[in-house]
Amino acid sequence: MIVHLIHLKGMSIFDQLTIEEQLLRDDSRNFCILSEGSSPAIVMGISGKPEELIHIPKAENLGFPIIQRFSGGGTVVVDEDTLFVTLLFNKNECSFPGYPEQILRWSETLYQEALQIPGFALKENDFVIENLKCGGNAQYIKKERWLQHTSFLWNFCPQKMESLLLPRKTPQYREGRSHLDFLCTLNAHLPSKKTFFERIEQRLSKQFTVIPYDHLPLSSSESRRQTRHVECLSSLETEE
Repeated sequence: MIVHLIHLKGMSIFDQLTIEEQLLRDDSRNFCILSEGSSPAIVMGISGKPEELIHIPKAENLGFPIIQRFSGGGTVVVDEDTLFVTLLFNKNECSFPGYPEQILRWSETLYQEALQIPGFALKENDFVIENLKCGGNAQYIKKERWLQHTSFLWNFCPQKMESLLLPRKTPQYREGRSHLDFLCTLNAHLPSKKTFFERIEQRLSKQFTVIPYDHLPLSSSESRRQTRHVECLSSLETEE
């Protein structure tokens, strides 16, 4: 099985998601997309409602754009210290069923073997180290293809995390903990971001034929039909 490897550096999460959506809809090959260095943003799932998930005045004060991606999943703050891995595969080329739980379990094994971090595991829909979240997942599953994005925390800024509200539905293992008590970072377990990406590429190469790929698709209005910027009014403006 051939997997085309794309490594993005310094690309905004909006442009990355636009590329992913176009590859999902318009291409038929398998891809692994690695990305680092995005400018700060808040990213919601396709059904997310800003007023329920985001402290809008704080987000506005920080100057963060709010983006709605084409896939499901929760709301995340991303920045230069967020490391992204997106897997986009054809179902009929995989050795496991293309259903949400099976995809998560397969990727759990991939990251366990790649990163070699004690205590790394899948807990509910998150990747954790022991009982602290280090990575969040979102998926989009079509008839013949599936996509899973994972955002890993290399590090994070507590002030930026305060722009997120505690959602109504949270993982049971969170047990009401604040962001600071619920999250952990990979920089405490790996020597560098470069090491993180190298280990994932090496692990993929053991299972697949990995081919570097740099012919990124051109963006188009059609490919952005679900990836979009969200305009929000602050609570003060709403009250007026």
